[in-house]
Amino acid sequence: MKITVFAAGSRGDIQPCVALSKGLQQAGYRVSLAAPQDFAGFIQEHNISFRPLRGDVQKIMASDTGRKFMETGGANPIKSIRAIRKLIRPIVLEMAEDAYAACLDADAIICLGVFSAFGKSISEALNIPILNIEPTPLLPTRAFAAPSWPIQKDLGGLHNYLSGMVMLQVVWLWYRPFVNDFRQHLGLSPYTAARFYRTLRSTPMLSAYSPSIIPHPADWPDSVHVNGYFFLDSQTDWQPSPELNTFLETGDPPVYIGFGSMAGRNPEQLARFVSEALARNGQRGLLLTGWGGLRTDLVPDNIFVVDSAPHSWLFPRMSAVVHHGGAGTTAEGLRAGVPTVVVPFVFDQPFWGAQIKALGLGPDPIPLKKLTADRLANAIRIAVTDPSIRKRAKSCGEAIRAEHGTGNAVKIIQQYLGEPGTGNRKENL
Repeated sequence: MKITVFAAGSRGDIQPCVALSKGLQQAGYRVSLAAPQDFAGFIQEHNISFRPLRGDVQKIMASDTGRKFMETGGANPIKSIRAIRKLIRPIVLEMAEDAYAACLDADAIICLGVFSAFGKSISEALNIPILNIEPTPLLPTRAFAAPSWPIQKDLGGLHNYLSGMVMLQVVWLWYRPFVNDFRQHLGLSPYTAARFYRTLRSTPMLSAYSPSIIPHPADWPDSVHVNGYFFLDSQTDWQPSPELNTFLETGDPPVYIGFGSMAGRNPEQLARFVSEALARNGQRGLLLTGWGGLRTDLVPDNIFVVDSAPHSWLFPRMSAVVHHGGAGTTAEGLRAGVPTVVVPFVFDQPFWGAQIKALGLGPDPIPLKKLTADRLANAIRIAVTDPSIRKRAKSCGEAIRAEHGTGNAVKIIQQYLGEPGTGNRKENL
């Protein structure tokens, strides 16, 4: 059986799909991963068949427009509709067309849930089954406020559920004109918001997060499977530079600070806040620049700067981790069993910061627009000195390390699609 996995977005969106693709290959399925061209090297180094999609998401988010959106547009769901459409307009239809081409020889498609309207259109046109994958919850629930909803507080079940319905409508409006242009091109009838919601709820969903963090809500259908995180541990042979080794071995464990693809429009100010916060606590720091462009020219002796390193190697060696709250980075920090400080920028990041706080795994998140050196210094102090936070973080890490998220997902896929050797196109799910 041949499966095409369709993914786009940041590294945090692509990496769980790489982990799942590897798990499916090991189970005997033939797998291709259709993703933006700029992830070619990352995907191919894992020996996964790669189908390139036009459009450089990293370049778009690093542009002035993308940086402005990360600072302002993402906090207001209504304003985000126009901003997202502007950002994706140059690439989204080309990306969807390439995803369709990548599925022409497939027996099934697995699609990132946020792009499910495109994935479902492909599955309809080719009459192949579809499953969705989500690094962050998509369906409304009374259990918690929706990711990307501005109010990340539990104000009761009705508020939580309505926030989820509103955010699904916002997601639909991001893509509506492009989805229906795509469907017209495929000879399919137009989609509606109601159909988008019904399809998302009825399509099998592989949730790539831990039940220790997000237990399956009672009001979600049984077709949503909370599997555990999809970790990618292929870089076990990664070796640090001699300089990094020396830094780690010649002092107390440092505080990790990195913001992935996020840096906003003033990365220099962000670096200055980081340096001052560490100095006020007398803490050593490890600063990961990422592709957000975070740079600091005059690095004090208590800070070591690296361009990239696997989180799975770094985080267990830290006293705490400070990051933007992306789903993938949050997962690695939790698995490492160290306290977390979240500085959310946009999208689902405030949600993950709220979960960290609610579970007692770190202090209050600090939204970027409220970030100061004083606030960051206080959050770092709490993270590295509060014994109850450290104890809970350690226990959470042990629980997550005992899970087998990718393996659980592969078993569920087998239940829906059949064993790898069947090679039959099953009826559309």
